[in-house]
Amino acid sequence: MNAPAPVRRLTVLYDAECSLCAFLRDWLRRQPQLVPLELVPAGSEEARRRLPGLDHGATLDEITVVGDAGQVYRGPAAWVVTLWALREHRPLAHRLSTPSGARLAKGAVLAAAKWRGAQWNRGQQGGARWGGRVYRRADGWSYDPALGWTYTAPGCTDGTCAPHRAPGR
Repeated sequence: MNAPAPVRRLTVLYDAECSLCAFLRDWLRRQPQLVPLELVPAGSEEARRRLPGLDHGATLDEITVVGDAGQVYRGPAAWVVTLWALREHRPLAHRLSTPSGARLAKGAVLAAAKWRGAQWNRGQQGGARWGGRVYRRADGWSYDPALGWTYTAPGCTDGTCAPHRAPGR
């Protein structure tokens, strides 16, 4: 049996409309990297071009990291593999990959999701807003706190097509 090929590059998909995500993107860019990180806005044309087989709607809901051999990491595992790519944070990634560390990583991801949700809800008075900016999803996805994520196919904005709810909602 052959050993898996070493990871030579990671693509980190992040929500470009989330101020916390943008802050972390900038922080990652400043870190010395053992494995190069390519930071790409989730749901963007670039992401769709680079990763055509990926569920891009899901990448808008939680952090997703893709290895150069097609490995897909989501949620806490995505954070751990991203830290593993950083020279100064690889020891932390090893600790977070243990059973007790995994609970801590999951708690951090849930806290970030809760913060993102609070930012979303704070902007709801003026329509669909996120982090003080208008929330636009050119790919057809939208979020309603009562319904969750929904997708309306391009060309169906006139109401003739029913929106589809995201899986698990």
